[in-house]
Amino acid sequence: MKFLDQAKVYVRSGDGGAGSVSFRREAHVEFGGPDGGDGGRGGDVWIEAVSGLNTLIDYRYQQHFKAETGIHGMGRNRHGANGSDIVLKVPAGTQVFAEDNETLICDLDTVGDRRKIASGGNGGFGNDRFKSSTNQAPRHANPGQPGQELTIWLRLKLIADAGLVGLPNAGKSTFLSTVTRARPKIADYPFTTLHPGLGVAKIDATEFVIADIPGLIEGAHRGVGIGDRFLGHVERTSILLHLVSGNEEDVAQAYRTVRGELEAYGNGLAEKAELLCLSQVDSLDEETRAEKLAALREASCKTVIELSAVSREGLIETLRGLAKAIAADKDPAPADDGEWRPEASH
Repeated sequence: MKFLDQAKVYVRSGDGGAGSVSFRREAHVEFGGPDGGDGGRGGDVWIEAVSGLNTLIDYRYQQHFKAETGIHGMGRNRHGANGSDIVLKVPAGTQVFAEDNETLICDLDTVGDRRKIASGGNGGFGNDRFKSSTNQAPRHANPGQPGQELTIWLRLKLIADAGLVGLPNAGKSTFLSTVTRARPKIADYPFTTLHPGLGVAKIDATEFVIADIPGLIEGAHRGVGIGDRFLGHVERTSILLHLVSGNEEDVAQAYRTVRGELEAYGNGLAEKAELLCLSQVDSLDEETRAEKLAALREASCKTVIELSAVSREGLIETLRGLAKAIAADKDPAPADDGEWRPEASH
């Protein structure tokens, strides 16, 4: 399945049905009179977050959605049927924006969230509604009210507990494939990962979701490389797992580059808790490893975990650190058990 995280959609609610102009003409009714029924209400347009979806690919092939028009009223005081509603089903984590792609209409971050985005038009009154002592044979009825028509943008932000960030070829996809059942593309060239991926990791009977996004490079916030368009998928996470490859010539600069892009992007990413790892350490000799570890600690002023998804060094420590940070974010009550926890970014 292809991944699509943004779509432009045109929606229109149903028009209301027109009221009827009708008169009773039964032979046994002495005076007759108006008996035109009301028109039915037009259908509404709803948007709902459902389970089983993790992409907006359905809206690549269909962008126009229209609810049913209400049925016109009829004689003998028969009211027209209401038009059927239409429901746009989207993954949890989808945001709905107005046509300017900036004004947020709603944020459906939980399965079952449902929001009406366009109301159907009311049905018109039939002429039976207009009879009075001074107008006993009204010959007019109301037309139905028109529905609402609007253009909306759907923007998906994946629901994950932890997000993987780093430069291209930092080992993010290898880590994800090692600790989860996800099978991202892995190769020894930059930007192997072109779309975000999700995987479920488990440690000590605790499960959490990890999101992997394409690597960042300097200038990503200005659109360099793949840019920062996928950073929105880690906005909802409790913690960022920042991988710095031990194969980088200057690990300190690599760390600062990614941190700079997170700060330039904004939206609170730079303030999230961060777990920092020196990855791919299996390819380093002892002396080089010690030098790069010291340089990374000095640049970040944080605890650094030595990690290798190939030799599995540091995997347990990393997963436990992520699990603790996620649990602390969901239940912020302080816990003093004497164990190390990821530092919040400053």
